[in-house]
Amino acid sequence: MSAANNTGKVLLMGNPNVGKSVFFTQLTGIHAISSNYAGTTVSYMEGKLKLCESFENADREFILTDVPGTYSLKPVSEAETVAARFLGDGADAVVCVLDASNLERNLHLALDLRQYDIPVIYVLNLIDVAARRGINIKAKLLSDELGAPVIPTVAVKKQGLDQLKKQLETILYGKETQKGVEPTERSSVVSCENCVSCPSKSDCDLWSTAREITGRVSCKEGLGRSFLDKLGDIMMKPFPGLPIAILITALLIGFLVGAGETLRKYLLEPLVEHIIVPFFEKLFSSFISEGVLLNILVGEYGIFVISFEWILAAILPYVFLFYAAFSFLEDSGYLPRISVLFDNIMRKIGVQGGSLIYAMMGFGCAVPAIIGTRAATSRKERIVISTAVCFAIPCISQTGALISLLSGYAWWMFPVMLLFMLFIFVITALIAGKIVKGKVDPLLIELPHLLIPEPKAYAKKLTARMKHFLLEAEFPMMVAIVIAATLKETGAIDKISDFAAPLMSHWLGLPAEAVEGLLLGIIRREMSVMPLLALDLTAFQAFTGGVVSLLYLPCMAVFGTLVKEFGLKISVAISVSTIVIALTVGGVINQLGQFINLHGFFY
Repeated sequence: MSAANNTGKVLLMGNPNVGKSVFFTQLTGIHAISSNYAGTTVSYMEGKLKLCESFENADREFILTDVPGTYSLKPVSEAETVAARFLGDGADAVVCVLDASNLERNLHLALDLRQYDIPVIYVLNLIDVAARRGINIKAKLLSDELGAPVIPTVAVKKQGLDQLKKQLETILYGKETQKGVEPTERSSVVSCENCVSCPSKSDCDLWSTAREITGRVSCKEGLGRSFLDKLGDIMMKPFPGLPIAILITALLIGFLVGAGETLRKYLLEPLVEHIIVPFFEKLFSSFISEGVLLNILVGEYGIFVISFEWILAAILPYVFLFYAAFSFLEDSGYLPRISVLFDNIMRKIGVQGGSLIYAMMGFGCAVPAIIGTRAATSRKERIVISTAVCFAIPCISQTGALISLLSGYAWWMFPVMLLFMLFIFVITALIAGKIVKGKVDPLLIELPHLLIPEPKAYAKKLTARMKHFLLEAEFPMMVAIVIAATLKETGAIDKISDFAAPLMSHWLGLPAEAVEGLLLGIIRREMSVMPLLALDLTAFQAFTGGVVSLLYLPCMAVFGTLVKEFGLKISVAISVSTIVIALTVGGVINQLGQFINLHGFFY
């Protein structure tokens, strides 16, 4: 038997926000491969399935595929289309994750799966949340109704995981067959006579069947709603939802700026200046004589100087703190609620409230934010929000660099920059919405439960994100630093600065050497800011330089993602526009600042 034929496939399916990713991690480990489905830009995760025991045919491996979340097998988005195509391609088994606290809605997909002749295991997840709401579900009775195993679980606490693994082993290695009637009989249970559009003549009655089954297998005790449930509801109302959102935003900014500055000034900068850099200076000086090579390595702009000053001291603390805060908000279930809260406002600028989630993801990195828009139901919304992210949302590395640049002059300068970002985001979305043809569908978003994140799952996610940042971002940043050191120590930057002096000095009001940021920003966005830290700037120059950096060309990784998602024409249009707007707006700010003497205001 060939290796290909000896590898089986298991699909992990379910509605969005039911805990699929937690099961995927626990069943495969955190090492996974992300791929695009053939002919689409929709990605999915694959990993080797790890089970408990050895069976007679245990030499056969199985790949677990985390299928994009879907509500139905009659798709309305590209991600849902891919989910249906996975089933059409066939599999050895399906693990369908159900939300115990929203069983009726989840049963629509569960019933839909019965039209496929594939063994299914239903995982009844979030039973702790259901219990908190006074919902009791009879898993054995639900199993009889669905004609398949039903395993109660709490994924983040690994409750029920061993039972799931054993049931998978039983099905995959042929110890017993799945109970229940044949697919044709299952379909006839929910068939309808007059709906010619239903592929299996079953879709019309799926919701009513789901409602009937839910009524038979669950009961609700007379418990009052918990504090977290009530808080989750009021967070979506203008009052007190808006004050809560403002408070959380203020706390987030204060946490990033305050804690980041503390780590940078009192821990990382002393570590770099007094221990790390002197160590490498002594090391290289011991066997390399003075000259260009030694300067490139440990000179003022040396690789082993600015790499630690820029990456370790000026960027890394803000990256870590942002991911710590963002992961907490994400796992708590707050982000979808803020999308609902601001949906009416977002619609006025041409996108739906759910686009706020992509914008927030952009503060981590624009690449996953742009990829995340695949869940949007219209191409227009994808292009509009991706354009706004490229113009107005700095990645966390660039945000950290901006904080390092601006907070040294006045505490309020970075908040002012955030207001400027918001202004640019709104203007960009409005203009792009007028240019791009198409429609924006109404907001349809899954509202996960408001929870206190489980510590182990939270720590694992934070660790994975930091590892991903270090693996994905470190190499391009090091390339930029090598270029910066070489340009500086060979004198090439002086020639480039002389050539760019009219643009940099006369129009933007920056030292000619600031052109280095425009060169390095092509590789990584934060590198458009870092050279400014080494220059003796006024506060107004620092703000102007920060604006130019914010609006400047997306880095190579973002450009590549834009090409992949929307094609070369749109990608070039966005990139050229960012360069033109960055230089135009930066110059206008400088000229107006000189005209009305804003230099004094920034002191």
